[in-house]
Amino acid sequence: MSKAVVLVTAPNLSAAAIEILRDAQAEVHYMQGAITEDALIGAITQHGINAILLRASPPLTKRVLEAGAHLKIIAKHGAGVDSVDIDAATARGIVVVTAGDANADAVAEQSIMFMLALSRELPKYQQSLRDGQWVKGGSVGREFRGRTVGIVGYGQIGSRTAKSAHAVGAKVVLLSRSKIANPDDKTRGLIGDRELRLMKPTAFIVNTSRGPVIDEAALIDALQNGRLAGAGLDTFAQEPVDPKNPLLFMNNVLCTPHVSVLTQEAMTRMGTAAATNIVGYIERGVCDVKSVVNPSVLARK
Repeated sequence: MSKAVVLVTAPNLSAAAIEILRDAQAEVHYMQGAITEDALIGAITQHGINAILLRASPPLTKRVLEAGAHLKIIAKHGAGVDSVDIDAATARGIVVVTAGDANADAVAEQSIMFMLALSRELPKYQQSLRDGQWVKGGSVGREFRGRTVGIVGYGQIGSRTAKSAHAVGAKVVLLSRSKIANPDDKTRGLIGDRELRLMKPTAFIVNTSRGPVIDEAALIDALQNGRLAGAGLDTFAQEPVDPKNPLLFMNNVLCTPHVSVLTQEAMTRMGTAAATNIVGYIERGVCDVKSVVNPSVLARK
């Protein structure tokens, strides 16, 4: 039986995930600091890595994957695999699998939090207090109940967000699409100037998916010129975000640094899902088939 030799692209994991790997007697190596192509190649070749537990979005490029002579599986600690060259992984017979819906509840909760906070104009009130002002009545928010919420993408996160929004009294409309192999490229700039101009000036936009989904320049223009009431953003076109980005200084924009998945519960679920996929695949050739990004690799087995 093969033993998992795992590279974790982060300095740590949840205790539950570590226990799964320890029970399987896996050899685990963690990465510290900035993770570049060269750093990845060095770690993969030095330790004979056969499994990568992928945290965050390090560059698993074709060059990196070609260095993995023993690499069999990339298990994402989450859902997004936009930093992985899927075509290169598939060509080399490396299965790429996500953590399924492990982070869906956490992201859906943050999406709803953004909607509620923006409806009640909490960013403006917070800023006025920080400026030493006690303003009551100068800015009047709206109740969330009765508002129309449009959700783009009705997967695990979208469906949970829709359910929560409906429970609070909103009317929900949905836009879904067929599952495609590389969704990140297909959705880049999905919401641009034309789409933003179709929205009401009283509308808010929330992004807890990928930063490039929204044309950031068009969004800034719409907010600065009063064509949009506000925005809730957990992701940006460039990450880490430029500290001079105008979005960070608007009192009708609520920003967080790509942390919607960071709850204790979600971290445990994502870590255990990734660790279970690695151990199962290395030892027995099995993993969560529903969450495999490149199923053609499994078909070759």
